[in-house]
Amino acid sequence: MVFLLFYLILIVCLLVLVRVLLYRTGLVYIVKKWRRGLEDCFHVYQTFKVPESTDSMEENQLYRRVGDYLNSLASIEDSDFTNLVTGKKPTEIVLKLDRNQRVDDFFLGAKLVWLNEETGEGRSFVLKIRKSDKRRILRPYLQHIHAVADEVEQRKRDLKLHMNVRDEISSDHRVRIGNGRWRSVPFAHPSTFETIAMEADLKSKVKSDLENFLKAKQYYHRLGRVWKRSYLLYGPSGTGKTSFVAAMANFVGYDVYDLDLGKVADDSDLKMLLLQTTNRSVIVIEDLDRFLIEKSTAVSLSGVLNFMDGLLNSCCAEERIMVFTTNGKDHIDPAILRPGRVDVHIHFPLCDFVAFKNLANSYLGLKEHKLFPQVEEIFQNGSSLSPAEIGELMIANRNSPSRAIKSVITALQTDGDGRGTGKIGRRLSDNGLRSSMDEPGEQGGAFFDGVHPVKDIRKLYGLLRVKSHRKSTSFDAGSGQKSG
Repeated sequence: MVFLLFYLILIVCLLVLVRVLLYRTGLVYIVKKWRRGLEDCFHVYQTFKVPESTDSMEENQLYRRVGDYLNSLASIEDSDFTNLVTGKKPTEIVLKLDRNQRVDDFFLGAKLVWLNEETGEGRSFVLKIRKSDKRRILRPYLQHIHAVADEVEQRKRDLKLHMNVRDEISSDHRVRIGNGRWRSVPFAHPSTFETIAMEADLKSKVKSDLENFLKAKQYYHRLGRVWKRSYLLYGPSGTGKTSFVAAMANFVGYDVYDLDLGKVADDSDLKMLLLQTTNRSVIVIEDLDRFLIEKSTAVSLSGVLNFMDGLLNSCCAEERIMVFTTNGKDHIDPAILRPGRVDVHIHFPLCDFVAFKNLANSYLGLKEHKLFPQVEEIFQNGSSLSPAEIGELMIANRNSPSRAIKSVITALQTDGDGRGTGKIGRRLSDNGLRSSMDEPGEQGGAFFDGVHPVKDIRKLYGLLRVKSHRKSTSFDAGSGQKSG
């Protein structure tokens, strides 16, 4: 009995010892801390202090940027104490250093130590760097901090949607009214690459193209080119071009400038509008073909070309993404479409059966249904509708998936006949990407009886029917109507 009790006590002691050895604040951690202190004794460090405020009691902007940088480091999780605070969104949790805590960083093979110091004189960040590494890495390391802080600030700030207004002149024709040509509202469009209905492969390639652009400043400058990227989105109305633009803006964290050519006085006015845009922005001109064909704007073709790739563009279009949408490319001057003015062409086709299944999964939660073979047969016979039209039918009948699919079948048989004649090309030119379709517009509506449900949807939501009597080619031109 005594031996049994002895063995039991021995086992408990061993378990406690193992726990102490493995626990974060146990022996292993203490040994690591001692080793780190001993290591510091064999190196000569130089210390740099970044105070929260200057001697004149003004805010030190570098302190805020260093804070953003340190809070973005993965090694902050290894600090002794880390505060968990709510981020910009209620569901977002941000890690922040506690006062007088240390975090290690590594740059170009050198180890750097940061201390979040708080004393009676105020708060500051203290950087310790080995003197042997200082000359080699200090300047590039500070540039690295600024670059990372810029990215963090870009993600944190609220996006805005800017719209151009007409140039107003007072009655004496001399005094300009207003304080600028752009008016802005918060950009709160919910569309993202995760929510839009798009082929996974295409989605990955578009995201990769945007990510490569964001990192390519030095590369563009080495080539002597302006650091900008331009996209042409073309296809029939209601195929999701506008939602795709919103997804791009949300992905890169850029403001959006929605440029209405109908409110531009002349070519010089167009240049002034470009001059007033900011870096890190998406500049959008929708329905470019309509303005050029109908000549509903005072801007000439030459003015559009200079806007896309002129001398002013090379000086004022840095770090911008330009997006042009059209219903078709047939009536667009080839000079507009050449590489350099438009880098990526993306075709947004009408729905096929694969796209229909994606929409049914997103809107109705259906991966399979007994009516799917009938829908597939109708698509194979050449009928088609836009993703927006099909999406609105599904929204209106979302409480009854079977009824929703039946309404789509009825619409395809009545309104969709012939609209899919000829294989709708699915390709992206210039960079090898393939084409996409997008998720339709906003939710809303109710169920409508009748034999022409799509017509009722159009009346309620302003969806315009695409009519074309020409046979489609691999790069189909849509109607001249305005994109949904």
